[in-house]
Amino acid sequence: MNVRRRLIPTAAVTALGLAALTACSSDSAGAGGTDRFDVVASFYPMQFLAEQIGGDHVHVTTLTEPGQEPHDLELSTRQTAELQEADAVLYLKSLQPAVDEAVGQADVKTKIDAASLTELADHGDVEHDHGHEGEEHAGEHAEEEHALDPHVWLDPVKYAEIAEGVGAAFEKADPDHAADYRKNTDALVDRLGALDTKFRDGLKNTETKVFFTNHASFGYFAERYGLTQEAISGLDPESEPSPARIRELQEEAKADGVTTVFYETLVSDKTAKTLAKDAGLKTGVLDPLEGITDKSEGDDYFQVMESNLSALKTALGAK
Repeated sequence: MNVRRRLIPTAAVTALGLAALTACSSDSAGAGGTDRFDVVASFYPMQFLAEQIGGDHVHVTTLTEPGQEPHDLELSTRQTAELQEADAVLYLKSLQPAVDEAVGQADVKTKIDAASLTELADHGDVEHDHGHEGEEHAGEHAEEEHALDPHVWLDPVKYAEIAEGVGAAFEKADPDHAADYRKNTDALVDRLGALDTKFRDGLKNTETKVFFTNHASFGYFAERYGLTQEAISGLDPESEPSPARIRELQEEAKADGVTTVFYETLVSDKTAKTLAKDAGLKTGVLDPLEGITDKSEGDDYFQVMESNLSALKTALGAK
């Protein structure tokens, strides 16, 4: 019962760029004006790549503050100005429209479209009719239901492919430190390979292969590890499911032995908890890693992904 997937041609993939990577450091200084390679990152997964690959040679700032839901980001005048001052920007185009517009207008020499560094898919067909305010709006939201899925960072293999491309872009843009960028990229790719192995081993023998999530962020992940994601909402975490969708999930929970409804830290858990209560299911956190906060089950990408693995092994009945 694997997630079905329709691959998008390379030309279409290129249209989906990743969010701007600003230089992220412990101080509050903006991008530009430092003696390091200034990078603007649009949101946490891009920020993490820039920090891991750039090391001491980069100054990274992020456009999405910790705890802020990235899909809804609106840029301030200051952030737009910082973007203009950056040496490089790393962004995921369809995830944050405000960033897409700002990057398109910015005179930044190095614009890294992370989505062009891997292959994207359309996971819209696995969301069924999750209905936005009822069936009368189905046509209105048809485009969203079949949008390209941007959540590539939750698949360690795809994230590693992006890391390779980002490393190569850093090497080209800042050749004085190319050797270090290459070394750091190789180390990160190795760690992501080890994480992939942990997920493969941990999830290969489970009582059920189906898991419920708050919004459809785990499509690539499910595809990678032979699981089926059923999302309450679609790719948009703020969309509301129809009563028909809720009934469908309740029935599927019984049929497929689903034990847990997962919600996430940056959006409301109300619908997930209501579904769980009505269907007699447990709830848990499955973090899509769109940002790190004090509510996150870990301090960085790897720690949170390890927590996700633990939660899934329990919910799916790993043996």
